[in-house]
Amino acid sequence: MSQSGSSLPQRMARNVPTELLRSFVAIVEAGSMAQATETIFLTQSALSLQMKRLEDTLQQKLFRRDGRRLLLTPVGEELVTYARQLLALNDQIVQTLGQDFDPEPITIGMVQDFADTILPDVLGEFRLAHPRSRLVVRVGGSVELLDMFDRSRLDLVLCLGQHGDRPGATWDVVGHDRMAWIGDPAIAEREEVPLVLLEQPCRFRDAALRVLTQERRDYRLVLETPNLPALRAGVRGRMGISCRTRRFATTEGLPVITSGTLPEVPEIETVLVRRKTLSDAGTDLGDLLSKAAAG
Repeated sequence: MSQSGSSLPQRMARNVPTELLRSFVAIVEAGSMAQATETIFLTQSALSLQMKRLEDTLQQKLFRRDGRRLLLTPVGEELVTYARQLLALNDQIVQTLGQDFDPEPITIGMVQDFADTILPDVLGEFRLAHPRSRLVVRVGGSVELLDMFDRSRLDLVLCLGQHGDRPGATWDVVGHDRMAWIGDPAIAEREEVPLVLLEQPCRFRDAALRVLTQERRDYRLVLETPNLPALRAGVRGRMGISCRTRRFATTEGLPVITSGTLPEVPEIETVLVRRKTLSDAGTDLGDLLSKAAAG
């Protein structure tokens, strides 16, 4: 028997905690729970419990095992998109309406060539647009920086050369520069060319050795180093010549060897890798880096 004015009971809404979604996205982007622990600072067992809570909340399986690999189920694949959208909205609400909001730092990686050239102007322009933002900048080699990106330790990477697609990321060629021989032109005329090069892996090193070998020019490695300051010192101290970009040579005041005594070295691309879940400030910073690298 129905009662006048009565209403049907409403189904209780279930909320999905954002901390569970944040951990879920971190696992997806890192590729494993073990790697995700480095970005969200939880133990692997704590992450496993969070994912069990998330699956219980949704009453769906999100992961499946393939040997030792942890893969997403179709539902898990669908959830990734929704989770990123919800987290972006959450972060926007907190950033826009939160009181005394202290934003998460934007982590950038770039090769030394750009840290010494375009970074100061980019930081100055970014500070004016986002005065409350915090940045963490890491300078290193392209391979090292992309490894950190793959482990979710960096949000943006400005590197040299193409290195393939990466999960949860986009990449664009934002500039081109021709490699150049740098140093004292008189040294380049020696029968055996002394070289000052970075350690492997290094595309400039590979290009220099390849073209010299193809032209059957004798060479000798006189200084090998993992960092550019030591390479600069070796070139300025006239120990030998090196190979970098023209932009680098101009900024450092190092002579470019154009006499034709050495084989031509190729062009190299500047690539910007961005995480898909960047904040508005992170997106703006990526745009500034892209513009500066193209100049």
